[in-house]
Amino acid sequence: MGFMGTGCLAALAVLCGAFGGAPRRGIKCGGVLSAPAGNFSSPNFPRPYPYETECTWLIVVAEGSSVLLSFSHFELEYHAACAYDYLQVYNGASRDRGNLLGTFCGHSPPPPFSSAWHVMAVVFHSDRHVAKRGFAAAYQKDACGGQLTGLSGEITSPRYPESYPNDAECLWSIGGAGGGGPLTLVFVDFQVEGGQGCSFDYVALFDGPTTATPCLGRYCGSARPPRVVSSAPHLLILFKSDFNIGGRGFKAYFYSGECQEVFTTIKGNFSSPQYPSFYPNNLKCQWRVQLPLGYRVKVFFLDVELEGRSSLTGHCDYDHLAAFDGGTEDGSLLGRWCGRESPAPITSRSNQILLVLHTDRNTAKRGFSIAYVGVVPMNVSCTRTDFHIQIPVQSLAQLERNRVYLGTPSCAAQVVGGNFKIHTRFDTCGTESQKRNNTSVIVSTLYIDFSAGDQEDIHQYEVQCEPKRKEASVTLIAGPNPSRLSQAENLVDAQQRERGATDTRETKSQDTSDIVFISICILAGLLMVIAVVGLVLL
Repeated sequence: MGFMGTGCLAALAVLCGAFGGAPRRGIKCGGVLSAPAGNFSSPNFPRPYPYETECTWLIVVAEGSSVLLSFSHFELEYHAACAYDYLQVYNGASRDRGNLLGTFCGHSPPPPFSSAWHVMAVVFHSDRHVAKRGFAAAYQKDACGGQLTGLSGEITSPRYPESYPNDAECLWSIGGAGGGGPLTLVFVDFQVEGGQGCSFDYVALFDGPTTATPCLGRYCGSARPPRVVSSAPHLLILFKSDFNIGGRGFKAYFYSGECQEVFTTIKGNFSSPQYPSFYPNNLKCQWRVQLPLGYRVKVFFLDVELEGRSSLTGHCDYDHLAAFDGGTEDGSLLGRWCGRESPAPITSRSNQILLVLHTDRNTAKRGFSIAYVGVVPMNVSCTRTDFHIQIPVQSLAQLERNRVYLGTPSCAAQVVGGNFKIHTRFDTCGTESQKRNNTSVIVSTLYIDFSAGDQEDIHQYEVQCEPKRKEASVTLIAGPNPSRLSQAENLVDAQQRERGATDTRETKSQDTSDIVFISICILAGLLMVIAVVGLVLL
């Protein structure tokens, strides 16, 4: 849920007081810092800080601005897990686990931090033993550059979208907070003074934490730079402007490898960042599944726990997971979920599906775990007596024909003209007749065996024919990793059983009510007959 009422410093002071424990009596520390720039330090600095102290500084600048925080001195008691004395930096006003940028102790100062919005919090804690000199820090509003350690974030040139200042030099260092994957940088807007060789104003990208690492590109003008992917978990962005002629500047998003992934295998699993621990705040993560043409993608939700719905609108206005048909957010929305929902499996209408996780500035939860499987492209038809099944061989690369069979292994496919083909009568291959919705149908199971070594992996499809209308259909009923997928399917089955039980109870209740009503009517009829007979006799 977004932070509300940021213009009221009194409210922020109350929030700040609730943020951490109070310092020892007589020790002044913490508070709300609302000037455009300022300095603060641990109590008694540069002398040793007091024992058993906890202080919270809440830095609040104008909405729409950001905060650059840096440390000029840092000396706290050391512990491998910073369990004794420590300093914590939060990207927001709440002590929410998803806002934590880092916990620090010892003699190595924290890197400069640039906030994702206009509020940043710093917490200092000391225990009852071993005091050091403490720390000294400075902050500045809208200073360009800084250390960005989130899994995703936004970077803009100074004053964007207004014209950037002359003689600017900004360095953004992305990474270094424990993430081990590559980084992706995407520019969504770009207008910088052009010139041959980009010798005036420019943006330069480096594949590492310093300008000594390989340069990935140098850009100027109004053409958006291409998507850039680093080879290491660090990326450096340098922006420079000269003494005249500016432009609108640029806006770019970055994602860590954990926060933006593309899957091309027929089956797979993925989860929210840090799952099953709490995901970070201020995220926009994307996972795209792209399979060969003809395939569809079926997604199973194994576990979902996100921030709940808005109490005002009843919608997923805060943290949410959305699915889109195709590879972009311009595709059809297949679903949007939040809270502790247990969504039923969904299937794309194309060979691609995109899942997007949005998290806001506070209230992080466990996240989600998902499995997916490619639904094999096939053509299933039927007559009044036969099934006809056809699957392109290229869709099942390296599978032998006996790995594709209907009902029993003895009904294996034949390879005919680049296709696996099965042509069988209804009285063979394990087919059976069933009644569904008062209609007679013929049903069988198609098996596609992807097993390798000791790993059993058999996909099952139900094929169905309505002989009178000569209409056939096919449905994936079991995919990879049965032990994991069964969790998702069991959730759905449990809900269906629960709904079925409810329906049964309602039906039984309704049946009982009908019997009582009919009995009353019969009794009333008998009483009327008796009354009429009595009147006649009188």
